[in-house]
Amino acid sequence: MDQAKAGDVAAAGAGGVRPITGGTAARAAGPGPDPGPNGRPGSGSSNSGGAAGSGGRQRPPNPGPLGTFTAADEERRRGVRRMKTIATAALLLMAVVFVLAKWAQHEGAGTWTGYVAAAAEAGMVGALADWFAVTALFRHPLGLPIPHTAIIPTKKDQFGHTLGEFVGENFLSGDVVRSRLKAVGIAGRLGAWLAQPEHTDRVTSELSTALRGALAVLRDSDVQAVVGEAITRRADAQEIAPGLGSMLERVVADQGHRRVVDLVCGRAAQWLEVHSDSVVEAVTGGAPGWTPRFVDRRVGDRVYRELLRFVTEMRDMPEHPARGAIDRFLTDFATDLRSDPQTRARVERLKSDVLGRGEVQDLISSAWNAVRSMIVAAAEDERSELRVRARASLLSLGQRMASDGRLRGKIDGWIEDAAVYVVTTYRDEVTSLITETVASWDADHTSKKIEAHIGRDLQFIRLNGTVVGSLAGLAIYALVNVVTR
Repeated sequence: MDQAKAGDVAAAGAGGVRPITGGTAARAAGPGPDPGPNGRPGSGSSNSGGAAGSGGRQRPPNPGPLGTFTAADEERRRGVRRMKTIATAALLLMAVVFVLAKWAQHEGAGTWTGYVAAAAEAGMVGALADWFAVTALFRHPLGLPIPHTAIIPTKKDQFGHTLGEFVGENFLSGDVVRSRLKAVGIAGRLGAWLAQPEHTDRVTSELSTALRGALAVLRDSDVQAVVGEAITRRADAQEIAPGLGSMLERVVADQGHRRVVDLVCGRAAQWLEVHSDSVVEAVTGGAPGWTPRFVDRRVGDRVYRELLRFVTEMRDMPEHPARGAIDRFLTDFATDLRSDPQTRARVERLKSDVLGRGEVQDLISSAWNAVRSMIVAAAEDERSELRVRARASLLSLGQRMASDGRLRGKIDGWIEDAAVYVVTTYRDEVTSLITETVASWDADHTSKKIEAHIGRDLQFIRLNGTVVGSLAGLAIYALVNVVTR
């Protein structure tokens, strides 16, 4: 009998947690009455419905943090009540048989009556003992505050603490997590799944939706401020003059600047050919007032012709001295940018002045709008380069994961390390969550929930106790008669 009771306690303490969480389903039904030990609804529980007001209507009980009883819970409770009725009927049957057997024995019906009476008496004892053991799990038998009864309501917090430790030691240890993940082979399964085009299309679509959602959640002002600050801070932290000097030196060495010189000379010659009057008027307008007008005109024409000749020769002569002077100037300037402190300081001041201008900051901030619009448009278009490349990359990754054992090993190792880190870092939080959650449950309501889920099986213990007690009593009575004869 002690073993049966110990098994009942263990079942209520550990196995009862899964049914408890199932009671919080959204499909809730009204709470039912608390079944008493004989299968009839009890009235002593604080969660039982009672008369409310003068109308006598039933007031629903306070379900506690676990929520109300669901329709499935009510069906389980009806099953528990049916089994309680059957177990109680078996007890009453043993009592009736015992009374009849004793009466028949008193009337001298024969020796068989003693065997029947002994079996019925032992059956009653077994039924009563197991009724006490089962009832003691959930409440005080007959309402009497007998020690070590109402185990679940009084030991609920201890069960929660024990359950938290059990989960932490057996489910949230690094070795257990690593061995389970290694046995699953996540990388291989994921690779085989991604290698199928329809799955890759689904992942690409979901990633596009998530990307659009993330961009919609972000506030433009916050992103623009972050981008502007990041660019400005990066530019302030890094000196640009040496880099510009090295770049300019490579451009001059590769003669890349000559294209710019050709373009400038060509455009200058074209402009001079079209705007000759403007050049002449500019020269004559700056002449002294005492010089004759025809002299100013001749000087202006001469200046225009010389200027046009100079620009035309620069355009048409690759080895023109002015081009060589430009090459030497750019080479010297590149050297100064890399090594001359004064030149580098002037460039840094210029950089700060340019970055500090409001127009530049507005330009940096507005770049986010352009980038976001481009990304959203690419994410929405199934034929965009972004989605095509993302799909191809995912498909290629899946095929490699399915065929490359080394890659699978690396990915599995990363997953295992990440899972072990999370488990070992947050194990105490998880176990304390279990303990605190169980501690927050209403004791009486929790007891009813557990009884609804495991009470039907526990009533079979009463039936078994009745049958086993009867057989044991019969065997003992027969053995005593054989020995004493």
